[in-house]
Amino acid sequence: MYIVYVLHSEKWDKIYVGFTSDIKSRLLSHNELGTKGWTMKFRPWTLVHTEEFETKTEALKREKQLKTASGRDWIWSNVIKR
Repeated sequence: MYIVYVLHSEKWDKIYVGFTSDIKSRLLSHNELGTKGWTMKFRPWTLVHTEEFETKTEALKREKQLKTASGRDWIWSNVIKR
């Protein structure tokens, strides 16, 4: 099983979209263990949305869609609701 997820940094008002097969480890990496990368700059992150997929291909397709301008608009309107 693969999970597409959306993180929100309330402090910085940023979102991050990703996918993983191990959500617990991934969240730990984003918030504590990671030592490089974009998400490290905007900690702490809160998990605000997840979607499950049977295949990696399906998850990648949805992740790419959510990373588009219309996908990010959907996140801000329906998930974050600012």
